[in-house]
Amino acid sequence: IRLIKQRQKKAHVMEIQLNGGSIEDKVKWAREHLEKPIQVSNVFGQDEMVDCVGVTKGKGFKGVTSRWHTKKLPRKTHKGLRKVACIGAWHPSRVSTTVARAGQKGYHHRTEINKKIYRIGAGIHTKDGKVIKNNASTEYD
Repeated sequence: IRLIKQRQKKAHVMEIQLNGGSIEDKVKWAREHLEKPIQVSNVFGQDEMVDCVGVTKGKGFKGVTSRWHTKKLPRKTHKGLRKVACIGAWHPSRVSTTVARAGQKGYHHRTEINKKIYRIGAGIHTKDGKVIKNNASTEYD
């Protein structure tokens, strides 16, 4: 990851969990590799199962129809039609948490589990003094 061509205010920060060994071993390994590039092939292997953690694409504050895909009300509805028709009974006199409401859509933390690594390409590298690109997608490129 490199900086964009315009100004960039925030640095790219990535947290990587260290497993195995004692705490002293982990701290020693982290100090040795601080601010040094780490190859993908040193961390992951072929046919390995990994979990991917990330954040969904943010879409801002959205209404109930866009956020929860509720049915639009008929055209002649009083005071708007992109709403929930009934948000609950008279009693209990509060709105349940299971009722669809407007609010933040996207930018939610998600974890994809058990994703298999089929192949790790070499990326851009030099071979016999020539720079080789476009070699990381399939074996036939």
